[in-house]
Amino acid sequence: MEEKAVKKQGLASKLIGDKKFYKMILLIAVPIMIQNGITNFVSLLDNIMIGRIGTEQMSGAAIVNQLIFVYNLCIFGGVSGAGIFTAQYFGQKDQEGVRNTFRYKLWMALILTVATIIIFLVGGDRLIELYLHGEGARENAAATLLYGKQYLWIMLVGLPPFMMVQVYASTLRECGETVVPMKAGITAVLINLLFNYILIYGKFGAPVLGVRGAAIATVLSRYVEAIIVISWTHRHKEKNPYIEGLYRTLKVPAYMTKKILIKGTPLLFNEALWAAGMAMLTQCYSVRGLNVVAGLNISNTINNVFNIVFIALGDSVAIVVGQLLGAGEMKKARETDTKMIAFSVFCCTCVALVMLVLAPFFPLLYNTNAEARELAKYFIMITAIFMPQNAFLHASYFTLRSGGKTIITFLFDSVFIWCVSVTIAFTLSRFTALPVIGIYTLVQLGDIIKCVIGFILVKKGVWLQNIVAHEK
Repeated sequence: MEEKAVKKQGLASKLIGDKKFYKMILLIAVPIMIQNGITNFVSLLDNIMIGRIGTEQMSGAAIVNQLIFVYNLCIFGGVSGAGIFTAQYFGQKDQEGVRNTFRYKLWMALILTVATIIIFLVGGDRLIELYLHGEGARENAAATLLYGKQYLWIMLVGLPPFMMVQVYASTLRECGETVVPMKAGITAVLINLLFNYILIYGKFGAPVLGVRGAAIATVLSRYVEAIIVISWTHRHKEKNPYIEGLYRTLKVPAYMTKKILIKGTPLLFNEALWAAGMAMLTQCYSVRGLNVVAGLNISNTINNVFNIVFIALGDSVAIVVGQLLGAGEMKKARETDTKMIAFSVFCCTCVALVMLVLAPFFPLLYNTNAEARELAKYFIMITAIFMPQNAFLHASYFTLRSGGKTIITFLFDSVFIWCVSVTIAFTLSRFTALPVIGIYTLVQLGDIIKCVIGFILVKKGVWLQNIVAHEK
């Protein structure tokens, strides 16, 4: 009995940190949660505002947002490859290293943004039409396509400021400054919410613009956010010493470009392919009808609000563990990582219970038909059930990435979604009569395989390495 008690106590000490530990984690995670939470909450209100106009307007905007989501994650992947190095350079107090990773991010984000704008200008219509071939969609497809196009052309104007915010804000976070991006995000989403109300419904003498009003409000908020983040960073050089002489040159040393490309390219491809995989999953589900697109949109909107918990804790893993690895504290990095993963799973289990309670009521806020509401309810419930699993996967992914294991994360994430998740969804949606809820559930169950792989990789400690030591 005593031996069992000792073992339990030993296991608890590995999984549970002290008060100082959780204070440190929350100081990093909470500002990210607040920023993402407010952003996603306003997106939820934005979505509800569009959803109260009609199903076609909501579906058109949702399809475009799914496509732009691919771009967003490409930018995230592009800057995150350099961000691995930024966190470790900051841990070493190497300001020139931080400057060079910033310049790399700028070039990568610019290339991705220009390419995305060209793709959408040339093939935007055809991309939207991929989601409009489901059963029951014929009579509504033309209207959905029209609203989607209106929304898309305006949203393209917001890509440049989004790009700049990601470059600056990611660097600030990797250097330990999470509050300023949070404040900028809060300001931006409040502006977005205000102008959504004014422009969607035509309040205070403004014209009724519907989905175009929602897009204009989003673009305006992104420019405001960019101005706040960029101006603060340059005005506080004492807090951001790397900003001094940042634009003296835009050249990135060849040795560093090579290192970041080697580590970062798999990460970029991972994010791009993962986002494309998610878009493909939605396309597979949409074969069951336009109501499925509407139901998924409603579900994803509230899911994104609750997902901020494991997303913020995952970002915290990348920052905290990355800095410990850069400082050469391998044992502490492993111990900290184990406790952070356990904390993330625990928090998301609590969040999942709240989602299950809200699932029947949230879809009632939308002006859509009963079938779309019913589908949304079940999508929310299934996502809630699998949230602890997703929390573990997210934290494991960032653990591997913090040590520069980007080839492994590429296989772990995007290769898995295409080889397993998309294969399941494509096969079942095209060759069986299984209801979409069943297909959605089986796709989530497939991630259990990834959980086992992630557990083995994290436990083996393949990620325990300092990637910026002795590089010159």
